[in-house]
Amino acid sequence: MNPNDYDAMALAYSVDNEQNAWNALYERPAILGLASDVNGLRVLDAGCGAGAHAVALVERGANVSGFDLSEQLLAIARQRLGGQVPLVQADLNAALPYPDGQFDLVLSALVMHYVEDWAIPLGEFARILRKGGRLVFSTHHPFMDHVLAKGENYFATYAFKESWERGGQQVTMQFWHRPLSAMLQSLTRAGFSVERIDEPMPLESAREEFPDAYRTLTTSPRFIFFSARTIE
Repeated sequence: MNPNDYDAMALAYSVDNEQNAWNALYERPAILGLASDVNGLRVLDAGCGAGAHAVALVERGANVSGFDLSEQLLAIARQRLGGQVPLVQADLNAALPYPDGQFDLVLSALVMHYVEDWAIPLGEFARILRKGGRLVFSTHHPFMDHVLAKGENYFATYAFKESWERGGQQVTMQFWHRPLSAMLQSLTRAGFSVERIDEPMPLESAREEFPDAYRTLTTSPRFIFFSARTIE
C-alpha cells in the first residue's frame, strides 16, 4: 500500500475524524476560532478531506470552495455537502486550479506536514488570495514530529513514517518534519506576514470524554496553528 493512501481508508477515517479528541475537540474548533468571522468571505478549504471543516464554514456564512487529493474523501464530502460547495481534485505539490486573487481566506487543516517543499503550496496560496487576504492553517508541531520520529537533528527537514490503524487495516503514513524557523522562513519567502502562532488547548469537554487524550493535549505540543496575511 502506498503511503498516505486516504482512498483505502476514507470511510473509516471520516467517521473517526468526526468524533475523536484530536480532530473534533482540538484541531477543528481551534482552526475555526483562528479563522474568526467568515460570514460573506470567499474561503478555500485546502485539503478538505471528507468536508468537516467545509460544513462548519458554510454554517458560518462563508462562500466555500474546496479541494483534496483523495477521490474517496471528496466523494464523501460531496455527499454531505449536497453540491453547495464546488469541490475538485488537486495536489498541493502542483499549481492549483483557481485564478489569481479569487479568495479572501485559505484554510488548510493538517495537510502541510505531508509536503516536502512548502514553497509550492504557499506560493499558490499567495497567488489565489486577494491582496491582504489571510491564510490560516494547522500542521504537526515540530517538537511532536521530532519526538515521534526519534530524529537526530531537530533543525533538519526530513521524512518519517508512522503506522495508523483505521477500519481494521494498517495504513502507512509519511510526514515531513521541519523546524519552526523553516516554517516561518517559508511563509515570509512566499509573501506572507505572520500575524499569529497558536498552540491551543482542546475543548474542556474532552476532559471527561477522552481523559487520556486530554492529558496528552494539555501537556505536550501536538499541532501548531498559523494565521498569516498576504502583503498588500
